[in-house]
Amino acid sequence: MGTYILRRILLMIPTLFGITLLCFVIINLAPGSPIDQKLQQMRMGGAMAGGGPGGAGGGMNARTESGVSEEVMEALKKQYGFDKPMHERYVIWIKNVVQLDFGRSFKYEEPVTDVIFSKMPVSLTFGITSLILSYLVCIPLGVIKALKQGSKFDAVSSFVLFVMYSIPALILGILLRTFLSSGNYLDWFPLANVYSDNYMELDTMGQIWDRIHHAILPMACYMVGSFTFLTIMMQNSMLDVVKLDYVRTARAKGLAEKTVYLKHALRNALIPIVTGMSGILSIMFSGSIIIESIFSLDGMGLLALTSSNARDYNVLMGLIFFQSILFLFGRLLTDLLYVVVDPRIDFT
Repeated sequence: MGTYILRRILLMIPTLFGITLLCFVIINLAPGSPIDQKLQQMRMGGAMAGGGPGGAGGGMNARTESGVSEEVMEALKKQYGFDKPMHERYVIWIKNVVQLDFGRSFKYEEPVTDVIFSKMPVSLTFGITSLILSYLVCIPLGVIKALKQGSKFDAVSSFVLFVMYSIPALILGILLRTFLSSGNYLDWFPLANVYSDNYMELDTMGQIWDRIHHAILPMACYMVGSFTFLTIMMQNSMLDVVKLDYVRTARAKGLAEKTVYLKHALRNALIPIVTGMSGILSIMFSGSIIIESIFSLDGMGLLALTSSNARDYNVLMGLIFFQSILFLFGRLLTDLLYVVVDPRIDFT
């Protein structure tokens, strides 16, 4: 097993290199750049100050097509690292990453790691909580649906699950805000943010409840899609396993149906569910752009959207790097979980 783990870790290096190279090229070839963003800010600042394209500071013959002098343009390129070809910039980026230096954010003017880690708690809270709740509810529910296949409970629960699955997170978020938070209908939940303005004045239990109160609606949007998927997958996996010979043998021995399902069938039925846990580590850097935008949650999803709009290449590459490396280790963790669930699997 140790040899297998070492081999997988070594294979992550070229995989991570390929991911970052591809993303670096796509990001740099996309329309717009940090320089364009800076030039736009300069134009807006000049317009607000009453200056125009023909204002003081040099004649038009000394200016580029963007409306600034060659000296300013060269200074901007050097500031943002665009004075070198793309392949040289990528090599420099790799050398800096090896030293755990991801550069500074163009927008926030802070180290990239500080920017990313400052946004992580929100996404980490919602990501881990939704993962735990989904598996704690979906696995037992899927087993119960398999035990009661064809019953009224199975039909009603399936109908409810597929109705939930058919509602996009964007629409659900808007409906929840409109009917439960706006005050036009009901005012049961806060509109935005992760805690109230008087959060620091509350006692410990008050702070816990305040966090839960703010998290209920976003959490519902986070879980609405995966909830149905996991439940139906668990049910179908259990139904497939109970048809196998060893389960029929257990029934023939006179074991109770509950014992057959929970002791003999459940462990093998969990194997497809384990496959979906490959993102268990990368969930620390996950974030839903739509949900965080609707509920004004300052997390990783909103950071990715803001950085993309601002062409903040350093932050985008930092997000991609961390997300990729955690996903690759998550895949390795999934393989190890296979061995825990089914000891017959041997990667040696």
